[in-house]
Order: sequence, then C-alpha cells, then structure tokens
Amino acid sequence: MGKIQRALISVSDKSDLKKLIKILKQFNIEIISSGGTYKEIKRLKYNCLEVSDFTNFKEILGGRVKTLHPKIHSGILNKRNDKKHQKELKKNNFKNIDLVVVNFYPFENTVKINSNHKKIIENIDIGGPTLVRAAAKNYNDVTIITSTNQYDELIKQLKLYKGQTTLKFREELSKNAFAETAYYDSIISNYFNKISKNTFPKKKVFHANLIENLRYGENPHQMSAIYSKESALNLNQLHGKQLSYNNFNDIYAALTISKSLPYNSGVVIVKHANPCGVSIIKDKLKCYRSALACDPISAFGGIVSCNFKINQKLALELNKIFLEVIIANGFEKNALKILKRKKNIRLIDSSHFSLVEDFKISQINTAYLIQNEDKMKFNLKDFKIVSKTKPNKKQMKNLIFAFNICRYVKSNAIVLVNKETTVGIGSGQPSRLDSCQIAIDKMKRFINPKDDIVAASDAFFPFVDGFEKLVQSGVSAIIQPEGSIRDKEIIKFANETETILIFSKTRHFRH
Repeated sequence: MGKIQRALISVSDKSDLKKLIKILKQFNIEIISSGGTYKEIKRLKYNCLEVSDFTNFKEILGGRVKTLHPKIHSGILNKRNDKKHQKELKKNNFKNIDLVVVNFYPFENTVKINSNHKKIIENIDIGGPTLVRAAAKNYNDVTIITSTNQYDELIKQLKLYKGQTTLKFREELSKNAFAETAYYDSIISNYFNKISKNTFPKKKVFHANLIENLRYGENPHQMSAIYSKESALNLNQLHGKQLSYNNFNDIYAALTISKSLPYNSGVVIVKHANPCGVSIIKDKLKCYRSALACDPISAFGGIVSCNFKINQKLALELNKIFLEVIIANGFEKNALKILKRKKNIRLIDSSHFSLVEDFKISQINTAYLIQNEDKMKFNLKDFKIVSKTKPNKKQMKNLIFAFNICRYVKSNAIVLVNKETTVGIGSGQPSRLDSCQIAIDKMKRFINPKDDIVAASDAFFPFVDGFEKLVQSGVSAIIQPEGSIRDKEIIKFANETETILIFSKTRHFRH
C-alpha cells in the first residue's frame, strides 16, 4: 500500500477526533465527511470535504442515504493492482479512499434507554456497517478503523511508515471490523426476536464482549476467558488475587441463589457450584454462623455471598476460616480493613449486580442447548397440601425456603431445613435415596436439630423408601413435585406417619 491520500470519516463517538485529524493533516491526507462528523471537524478548525460535495449528490431521505454511493464504494473497493479496476475508476473519474474511520449509531444504548420503536429503528446504522465491510474486505489496500481505541496505533503506524500502514496492521483491523459488524447485527437481530417474542428463531446469534482472559480453565491445561453482553460484569473486585474460571463459576452460582432470597437478607455458602449452607435469619452474624454450621468442612475454601452489607462483627467472624471469595452488597469501611488483612482473599462488591439474562446456554460439540433460566417466584398457589396433617405458617415458610434452595442444588437434590437455615444438603447423586442419606448424615454430623425439620426434594420420590428414610431421621414435613405413578402411595405413607406432605406443581432439576 502506498501513502494514504484520502480518508473518509463518519463517527458517532467523536471523542479523540482532534488528535486523529491533526495527524491526518500532518501527512496531507484529504478528509471526507458528513453530518455531525463534518460539523465537528469544521468546529475543530480543520478543512474537510463534505460527502455530498465529493459525490456531487446531496443527502436524501433525511440523511438515510449519503455514503451509499458508487463513487464512495468504488473508491474503497477497487483493487489498486487490478488494471481493469483502475481503468473503470479513471473512466468514471473516481478517486481512491485509502482510510475509513467509522463507528456506528449507538443502537445498543438506544435500546437500553428507550422503548420507542420508531426511535430505535432510526438508530439502526446502514451506511456505517456497509462502509466498514467494504473497507475490511479490501484490507489489502484500505485501512479500516472502527474504534477510538485504535487511533493511537494508527497514529503510530502513520508516523513510523510516513503516512502508510502495514499489511499486517490492516489485516488485524479487518478481522476486528468484521467482528464489529457481526456484533452490531446480532444486537439488532436479538432486538427484533425479543419484541416479536420469537424465543427460538431459526438462526440464533450470540454477542459478547471479552472482559478478561483468565489464567486457565477448570484445570491448568485448559484455556479460558470470560465474556459479557455488557462492557463490564457489574462485580467490583475490591481486593485479592485475580479471579479464576472456577471462582467465576462459583460466584455466579452463589449470586443466583442470593438474588432469590428475601431483599437484603441471607447468607449463601457455595463449594464447587453447589450450596453447602444457606440461611435467611435476620441477624447478620447469626445468619452466617447458621449457614456455616450446615457443613463447615465443605465451606473451607469456599465462597460466601452475603445478600447485605458486611459489618465489622461479621468481618471478624469471616476471617476465622479460609475462604476463596467473599461477596456482599457493599462493605463497611472497618469491615473492609479487617478482611484485607488476608492478602489473597477476593472481595467482591455486588451492589450493582442483578440477574437480567433469561437464558442458560450450554455448548456440546457443535450444538447449543438453550433454555430459559429457572427464576419463577414461588407463591402459595403453586403448592397444594395433600396430607391430612397441615403445616402451620412457620413450617410452610421453611418448606418453601427449602424448596427454593433445592432447585439450585445439583440433581438429585435433597435439602433439610430447620429455623430458616439449611441443616443438611444431599446433591448430585444418581440415586435420590443416596442424596437423602447424605443430607441426613450431614445433619446428624454437624447440627442434629431435635424438631421442626422439613425436607425438600427437587423431583418426586419414585418409591416410598427415600420418603421413609427422611421420616425416620426426624423430618416432620416434606415438599416435593407431584407426578409419580406412586403419588398415592407416598400420600398414604405420609398420612400413616402423620407427616406433612406438600406437592409442588412444578419440578426443579438442575444438572
């Protein structure tokens, strides 16, 4: 590529435009522009040729058509070493455009802050992506800039190569440009699917921004990174080592449970994406101690998520054991000082975090499994009492709490609860009977409450044996989904043992 002679600039984000124009003028590069960009360049007191003067064709349709012109796209797309192309260019008196600087109408932000469909439609950029794709395709001869973050490297190239850029640089920019147009189009596609309630379209497009390359994946030989639809995660790390793949996996598991608890209350302790202790006792210190007591051995090296602001007393208690991560809706100043005594512990402020994504996605080979997330809020109408013995208000509250936690435990899941706190959790077993035994063993080993023990199962009991095992351990009330061919046998056994039995109308597996 020879020296850049002519540049076309059309940007929505006009930040740092002055330093770019300054270097272009330094190398006597002619600038073509239109609309707001043209006005900004003139305001900065630099010469600029308006697109309509370059094409001898005025903008039409209220500015919808301005750069969509043969003179513009021929100037970009022609191959400089193709004699036929050059002959056609000369015949039509068209000139080369060697540098294209474009960023798009802010469609993504418009959708976030505006619900007016007509205004949203007007923020779909047509000319910008078309220019970018044309320049990116012809990267052998044209430099394409799609972000203000690329200005400094462009300036460096122009200075180093006296108004030129290297092929390697242009190729890298081309790759980024096509990613930019694909990202932009995916946002538009997903917007239309959303407003038309087309949950599973024939073509599914995902978009995400790279947030961070992680040290490694689940194991040191695996590569990993974290992406987000947003430009940030809304998780503010205040202290500690870099977060790992496993940390993020546990953090999101913990936050998913925390956000399902009553507002500004509850402690969740997670190990390997499974809860090993949850409590919603109002007193913060008692809440943490109760959650920890459910399984203090599993909690070692785990993650604690406090659905409230951590105070000094709780900070002192948290420092007594080894934890990988502590998450909270903020930290009091003294609490933060205490927790920072441990050099490596990760402290995460989740004050601005909320669960907004409706879908859960898993990739298997070339296939994607997609489902909407299990976020339904439980109401009394979602359950029915099928036993002769009826629960009181306190028992019913504990049963629903147990059932809510149960849906976040890997199947087959059994959760035992006493006084708004888990006292035994059995998870991830192929046999529901084994999960019952694990939950009971943990309860007897660590807490062993004398009464008011309730149990939740994420799916129905296929046989009486698991139900019977829970009753024999002291469980007085059980909540489970209905749907087994042996439901009548379960109800009969509940009545014979004077056990409270609640049926849920929905099942809640988590694999």
